[in-house]
Amino acid sequence: MNDIGKFFADNPMAAVIAAGEIAFWVFIVAGLVARYPLRLKRTGGVLLAMTPVIDVVVLVLTVVDLAGGAKANFVHGLAAVYLGFSVVFGPGMIRWADVRFAHRFAGGPPPPPKPAGRERARKEWREWGKCVLASAIAAVLLLAAILVIGTPEQVAPLWGWLPRLGVLTAIWFATGPLWQEIFGERTATTPERVNR
Repeated sequence: MNDIGKFFADNPMAAVIAAGEIAFWVFIVAGLVARYPLRLKRTGGVLLAMTPVIDVVVLVLTVVDLAGGAKANFVHGLAAVYLGFSVVFGPGMIRWADVRFAHRFAGGPPPPPKPAGRERARKEWREWGKCVLASAIAAVLLLAAILVIGTPEQVAPLWGWLPRLGVLTAIWFATGPLWQEIFGERTATTPERVNR
């Protein structure tokens, strides 16, 4: 436990990212609890709408840290990646949780069944496209930080994130849409009706 505390003390941006991720889920859960079990729709909506503010706070604190003379490191690059993926995948995660809370606490329709066949392949392509978009946003943030900071020795760790993003998108492609196209079911399956 002391090692974790020391890591966060040595890397305050890691603490900011961890706090941002925790706050993201706290706001989602609080918003959904307010919206459904407590029936406070407006409060729930406000709490859910606050989740993008967390991304802005992480971005601002990263810029402040770098502008204050901190040497860019692995964690600063991770902050850019976190922001890119949070912006792109965050709304879908909120919708996913909202459907399940509505079903469980407000009598909403059940979550849709998992796609199969060609629909599954289309979903994998969409998700991979979102990965490419998130990686592009992260790359733009990294390049902006590199240009703003300017000194090569200070930004070297940020350059290292660009090939990592390429590897990430390649792995996602291979394990997502390519895998589905080669090994996935060719036709959508229709769930059997159950007589009750």
